[in-house]
Amino acid sequence: MDSRGDESVRIQELRLLIVDDHAVMRAGLSNMLDARRDFSVVGEADDGEAALDLLGSKPVDVVLLDLMMPGIGGLGCLEAIKSRFPDVKVIVLSSSETARDIKQAIGLGAEAYVAKHAQPSQLIETILAVAVGKRLPNPSLANGDFPEANRITAREMEVLNLLRSGLSNSEIGHKLGITPRTAKAHVAAILEKMNARDRTEAVARGFEWGLLRP
Repeated sequence: MDSRGDESVRIQELRLLIVDDHAVMRAGLSNMLDARRDFSVVGEADDGEAALDLLGSKPVDVVLLDLMMPGIGGLGCLEAIKSRFPDVKVIVLSSSETARDIKQAIGLGAEAYVAKHAQPSQLIETILAVAVGKRLPNPSLANGDFPEANRITAREMEVLNLLRSGLSNSEIGHKLGITPRTAKAHVAAILEKMNARDRTEAVARGFEWGLLRP
């Protein structure tokens, strides 16, 4: 009998894609995650090009993406995913914990950055969090360097990215399909969460915290 239970009582599954050039890593992750009733590993890829092909052929909710891969590499793949499949959430799962890699990944739109040596429970919690729109920028933020960054929502990140271009509330609303009043509320929330006096300071903090990429 399927350990996930009868189809009639199956809960909504998050569809996961694992992208890593190490077969053992992919197999281990797949076995661990697919054992949960709320996860379904719908594909595996050993490089960025294969990942993009899979994303174009089947629905995926969350991608677990390694950085160090042949071909276009993890960052190139991340940038392509966010351009071509903007609704897909991406968690970078990497052995690198350098500030440069973390900031680049978050700046390109990754919802979270998890070290490969993290506990399985941390990865599972991160998957569940990003699936509902939360952002967990990187391990150092979670450990207290800039804990306020974890309060920035996915929508607020979109607004922050537009603030760096100097857009008005009306222009932000037009870009995101929301009213100027709603855009203004998001800007106010960003300023409050980032303890910023104005939009310019909020953008500067975004770069400092690794939320924005130069």
